[in-house]
Amino acid sequence: MSRKIMLLGSGELGKEFVIAVKRLGHFVIAVDSYNDAPAQQVADEREVIDMLDGKALDSIVAKHKPDVIVPEIEAIRTERFYDYEQQGIQVVPSARAANFTMNRKAIRDLASKELGLRTARYRYAASLEELQLAVREIGIPSVVKPLMSSSGKGQSTVKTEADIEKAWNYSQSGKRGDIAEVIVESFVKFHTEITLLTVTQKNGITLFCPPIGHRQERGDYQESWQPSVISDAHLKEAQEIAEKVTRSLTGAGIWGVEFFLSDDGLYFSELSPRPHDTGMVTLAGTQNLTEFELHARAVLGIPIPEITLMRAGASAVVLAESTGKNPQYLGVEEAVMEPRTDIRIFGKPTTRPYRRMGVALAYDQLGCDIQGVKEKAIANAAKVKVISE
Repeated sequence: MSRKIMLLGSGELGKEFVIAVKRLGHFVIAVDSYNDAPAQQVADEREVIDMLDGKALDSIVAKHKPDVIVPEIEAIRTERFYDYEQQGIQVVPSARAANFTMNRKAIRDLASKELGLRTARYRYAASLEELQLAVREIGIPSVVKPLMSSSGKGQSTVKTEADIEKAWNYSQSGKRGDIAEVIVESFVKFHTEITLLTVTQKNGITLFCPPIGHRQERGDYQESWQPSVISDAHLKEAQEIAEKVTRSLTGAGIWGVEFFLSDDGLYFSELSPRPHDTGMVTLAGTQNLTEFELHARAVLGIPIPEITLMRAGASAVVLAESTGKNPQYLGVEEAVMEPRTDIRIFGKPTTRPYRRMGVALAYDQLGCDIQGVKEKAIANAAKVKVISE
């Protein structure tokens, strides 16, 4: 039977999720803080509210009476999710998971203190003075991140004493929600950064997608590729960690579990209880099911027998350069002229510097030169220019 799904946060990841669940015959209400967000353009209904306003959130839940609530962003009054579960609404992956993972403090303490996972050394700071002390304890270089943020917003690296105040100010301008506190991490000298997409099922075993490699700038992903070649031992360790932490958090859905690989081993980095931006590479047909189709099936309780790697692929982001509205895209036709390429324009109604507006995709057969596939995606992304009013 058709189920009513409320999506909280309606960006590009949510848009692909809506398409996936609509193809399975379900009804979606897409919610965001602004109108005409990408997922709202393909949903059945839409709502525009401040999701940090608990009363407003309660109001639309009472109005629509959804069967399922699917969070896509961090800036939500996630503590309300426990009450929704008591009302018989399925929260994805679960109220516990959403509360822990929407806040870096909760998930880091769970991983490090409760589960004993290996992470970068870290401290917390709720003021500039506390940040100065934390950086002295952790050492330079160190990484400063708001406890609540997305797509690298508010994240920076402290390389000198002079960077500390700038890092604090940037963290406050880029945070999501009303939490001023930040996490300060020691800088891990890694040679590989991977996302291990992990699928937990209502009535089935935990599944893992082939590892995805990615590169970041300003704390935000720029390119991703699949598969990322890592040793069997490191892959097994990453899978064991991912299963351990997702089992603790409970619930069904896809999780983006991030790791650093350094010369001295594997480090757990972060976890998102939803499709991951680096997983947009699966839109290139690298797997039998994209990360969005996997999320939809796990959420709806549809069995997933296996995840199969079909081909190698890469993604590269198309970025805006200025602030504006009503964007137009030049060079799309040129960007898809080469064989084994594609592009996705997200449909965001406004632009700002470095905002993700689309993604270029490239793919080839398994065993190919993955570097060449990455370079093709990067070159095609660079051909697209975002022009706005």
